[in-house]
Amino acid sequence: MGANGFPRLKPAPIPAIAPVPEDAATGRLKDVYESTKCGLGVPWMGVVAMAFARYPTFYDVLWSGLEPIVKTTAFSSACQDLRNAAEGQAAELRPASLINDVSAFGYRPAEVDEIRDVIEIFSSGNMPYVLMATLGRLLLEGTTWSGGNETGPSLPPKALYDRPVLMEPHHADSGTQAVFEQVKRTLNLPFVNTDYRALARWPSYFARAWQDMERIVRDPVYERAVETVHRTARELAEGLPNPTGLTAEQLRQAATQDASTGEVLDVVRLFQWLLPGLAVNVACLRAQLAKPS
Repeated sequence: MGANGFPRLKPAPIPAIAPVPEDAATGRLKDVYESTKCGLGVPWMGVVAMAFARYPTFYDVLWSGLEPIVKTTAFSSACQDLRNAAEGQAAELRPASLINDVSAFGYRPAEVDEIRDVIEIFSSGNMPYVLMATLGRLLLEGTTWSGGNETGPSLPPKALYDRPVLMEPHHADSGTQAVFEQVKRTLNLPFVNTDYRALARWPSYFARAWQDMERIVRDPVYERAVETVHRTARELAEGLPNPTGLTAEQLRQAATQDASTGEVLDVVRLFQWLLPGLAVNVACLRAQLAKPS
């Protein structure tokens, strides 16, 4: 499918999402959650996966197509290529260096390294979720997944990062709550992604980091950067191996077991629209704290 046939597409109105929290998942869904985290090598279930899991048959079938490939060189290479694309675009946006700012706030080098470690969790861990959402949208829209059966060698299990501590809105003081509201207004979203809630653990840093991100997101060049990552994600997702032979019809039929196909597709489209932007944003946050060369 060409780029013109797969535009960035934000549903209007934005659909309501009802993520299934990890502690609420039971039975088969709990097993799928554990398989997802183990397979992707991430310590958390992304909001995207938990929102998809509101439609458990759909999510189970989608994951059944991804599970055989997520520990292979083919998938790992796709994730790295997508990360490279996001970080390349971030460099073009010229994020401000915040090293002097956080030092002036009183952050010690070891604390800045802690922030960098959390950013690394998302720099790496978001890429599988971008590919998951992109593949889900492609299939629900009827695209044939013809990546073939060749997966390349399997990789050893990834070392899991520690689960990041999240600053939930009800935990935050008024200043951080105000920054969360700015995030939602700027990104035109009804929720705050896990990445930002994790970084808000350091409130003064996060407020300053988001101040620079406001500037970046409002720059006309930003949309072109996100569009580039969107196109890259589509190309990489289409090229992933498909050893189980998962078809568009199978995934659509699974979706109808949970809700209307249109309802599920709107939720998938929402995340497929926002995740390339999140990948760029996290790459910018990483660049803000890059160590001087």
